[in-house]
Amino acid sequence: MDPEAARTARESLDLAFHMSNVLDAGLDRHTLSVLIALCDLGLNPEALAAVVKELRREPSSSSPKLETLSSVP
Repeated sequence: MDPEAARTARESLDLAFHMSNVLDAGLDRHTLSVLIALCDLGLNPEALAAVVKELRREPSSSSPKLETLSSVP
């Protein structure tokens, strides 16, 4: 990735993270960057939001603990 593209990507993530904080979404930068990458790959953002909500609601004892996701309603 060229330096200009990297700077633009970083600024975009910073803006999305700021918006996430204003909305009190409870997403850390890493989780947010993964969700953005999944959207860039064509996944439906509304479906991703539903998955995040479900994972926060019912963490499975057999799967790794999702601390980032479990802190937001």
